[in-house]
Amino acid sequence: MPEKLSEGVSLLRTCIVSGAHRPKDEMLRFVVGPDGDLVPDLDERLPGRGLWLSGERDMVNTACDKGLFARAARRSVKVPADLAGHLDGLMVRRGLDFLGLARRAGEVVSGFEKVQARLRKNKGGVLLQAGDGADDGRGKIKALAQGMALVDIFSAAELGKALGRDNAVHVVINKGRLAERLMREAGRLKIFRGLSR
Repeated sequence: MPEKLSEGVSLLRTCIVSGAHRPKDEMLRFVVGPDGDLVPDLDERLPGRGLWLSGERDMVNTACDKGLFARAARRSVKVPADLAGHLDGLMVRRGLDFLGLARRAGEVVSGFEKVQARLRKNKGGVLLQAGDGADDGRGKIKALAQGMALVDIFSAAELGKALGRDNAVHVVINKGRLAERLMREAGRLKIFRGLSR
């Protein structure tokens, strides 16, 4: 049963694979639709009893391999082929959707010179750097962003697509709700890919 940790901290959920109790931000929620299809619920808003998994890819694979979704739901469940790959793509898209929203809201600057100028003024909430960008340029920008949240799990092409360009290596988002949502999605993706520990 979920418990409240303390004021302002998320509730605990129980993983159907490991039985571990973890905060919601470290877990993935699924529901079973009326037709028996398993549906990832990354927004955690779909109706129905939630089936919670620890956020690592191997937990998803274990749940699929051992039929644990059906056991936890106490009914027949149709699990999509390559559920883990599908989830990875969903999480990437969600994170980049928040970046696109921030761009349309005028809360983003991108490009080496513009990001450098923004950081020298101590403005910005989250620094995004393409994981496949040149180490030299990434190092120079990172040095200016001491203490700022960093997301480096997207490629230059993925960042560029979210910003309506071919590529983007350096991006800064203003502090605010969209930056927080993007950080949550990026954190979840890092856990899923085994990059956070």
